Amino acid sequence: MSDSETLPAKAQEIAAGYAFAGPALDLGALLWDGRSRPDAPVRIPLPMLNRHGLVAGATGTGKTKTLQLIAEQLSAQGVPVFLADIKGDLSGIAQPGRADGRVQGRAAEVGQQWTPAGFPAEFLALGGLGRGIPVRATVTSFGPVLLSKVLQLNRTQEQSLGLIFHYADTKGLELIDLKDLRAVVAFLISDEGRAELKNIGGLSTATAGVILRSLTAFEAQGMTDFFGEPEFDTADLLRTAPDGRGVVSVLELPAVQDKPLLFSTFLMWLLADLFHDLPEVGDADKPGLVFFFDEAHLLFGDASKAFLDSITQTVRLIRSKGVGVFFVTQTPKDVPSDVLAQLGNRVQHALRAFTPDDQKALKATVKTFPNSAYDLEELLTGLGIGEAVVTVLGEKGAPTPVAATRLRAPESLMGPVDGAELDRAVQGSALHGRYAQAVDRESAYEKLSAAQERTPERTPQQARTRPESVPRPKPPEEEPSLVEQVVSSGMFRSLARSVGTQLGREITRSLFGTARRRR
Repeated sequence: MSDSETLPAKAQEIAAGYAFAGPALDLGALLWDGRSRPDAPVRIPLPMLNRHGLVAGATGTGKTKTLQLIAEQLSAQGVPVFLADIKGDLSGIAQPGRADGRVQGRAAEVGQQWTPAGFPAEFLALGGLGRGIPVRATVTSFGPVLLSKVLQLNRTQEQSLGLIFHYADTKGLELIDLKDLRAVVAFLISDEGRAELKNIGGLSTATAGVILRSLTAFEAQGMTDFFGEPEFDTADLLRTAPDGRGVVSVLELPAVQDKPLLFSTFLMWLLADLFHDLPEVGDADKPGLVFFFDEAHLLFGDASKAFLDSITQTVRLIRSKGVGVFFVTQTPKDVPSDVLAQLGNRVQHALRAFTPDDQKALKATVKTFPNSAYDLEELLTGLGIGEAVVTVLGEKGAPTPVAATRLRAPESLMGPVDGAELDRAVQGSALHGRYAQAVDRESAYEKLSAAQERTPERTPQQARTRPESVPRPKPPEEEPSLVEQVVSSGMFRSLARSVGTQLGREITRSLFGTARRRR
């Protein structure tokens, strides 16, 4: 008689909830009375992966290995995956794992036929900081809402930044990098610029000053490289390898892990850009992409209501475009309730209850689960590394019973690949030639500088007859002074008013104010 046949009735009911007929990912085996039951597998139906999910748990409980396990199986099923690698230990997914006593023991416990395997991977890096293909965004496509969060602007300042973007959009002034944005801000607080905005609301000098100072501080932290061209095309996250397996795009973040606000907001830009560009596909047999959003609490912290509303709506609607989103964080309370309600698949690793705040978080977590046969407060504090409480959406869309689960071992390398090998993989990538070299083509700032250079010089006679009451211009200083000279010139005013609006009409902005010009 098998272990599953000797299970108590309640445990058999749980096991039956995971007996899916169609394709599914294997998470592990049911835990009951402290024993792993390999004949009672715990699984997630493949078509339900676009119903989003949550992977949570205290530090050191095995969340990263869970991401790796799920990503491997998605790739094997032909589904592309995006992973944010905060600590640098997910790069091993590209190489076969190594069998040792722990791996073989875990495989035996859960009934896993463990075979070492590497998976097709692409390594990315924000702005080229660190090892990976550079991921950049233009200021125009990043949009005012996400940029406001990065610059830590308040609601009034965010609205003013939105007005600046609106002006640039309608005038066809491309904001490729941060100096383009500086030029437009400087113009709009000049006498001529104020007139440009008089019918749609003005831009106060004080608010413009805050925005410019925030940009200066942002650049001083070495953030300039994140904005520019060539801009990363998020369609490159949707590729499959020649053998049909999904490509795992690993965004390497160790070099910027001390800039959490930046990388979490950039992750949201990638997601918003996908939402903006992808067509509706409805309920498909499998997702077109599964996107793992690590350190999710950083995105939601200090977020405005409008920002949270945009996240909620993006998560709600992107499912119909074939994209599944998994938020990865320590406790479910890190995720707003409106977003949490949309996360149908849950893998909850152990929680700690050492402090009153921990106890409060534990009780809140328990309340987010359906009724179960377990004492979840006791179970969640007693889980070992590589164990989790699971509930997913079944094939008919109904939640499965809560199942304590001993998770399978990843088949790829559980740790980082050698740095030299990672560099070779990046150099050999088909994307390297497209994105490696930054390009500074003509955009708003360059146009303004050229306009200033074309302004005719005053003749000696004109200089002698200039009224004494007109003050002489200040001598050239640093870049901001040059910008002010450029944008106040008559040539620029003519350029700004005459530039065609066709380019602006092609800009449509999503819920987050992000934009991509059609290529």
